[in-house]
Amino acid sequence: MVTRMVTRTGLVAEFDDPRGLGTVLDDDGRRYDFHCTAVADGSRTIRVGTPVTFVLAPAHRGRLEARDIQPRG
Repeated sequence: MVTRMVTRTGLVAEFDDPRGLGTVLDDDGRRYDFHCTAVADGSRTIRVGTPVTFVLAPAHRGRLEARDIQPRG
């Protein structure tokens, strides 16, 4: 079975730089957690309020998380 990755849009709602954990709020109002390694440019940091594109991927405990996070603009 092939799973198609759908690109979503939203913005970075929270990011704790020392912990490397953040949350993306998609355009439909749903929140998805992410780890700093999900920032696509390899910088491991992103500013709160940055408009982004991202995809969803399975995470721990059956939840979805944001991955391949890229600033848009």
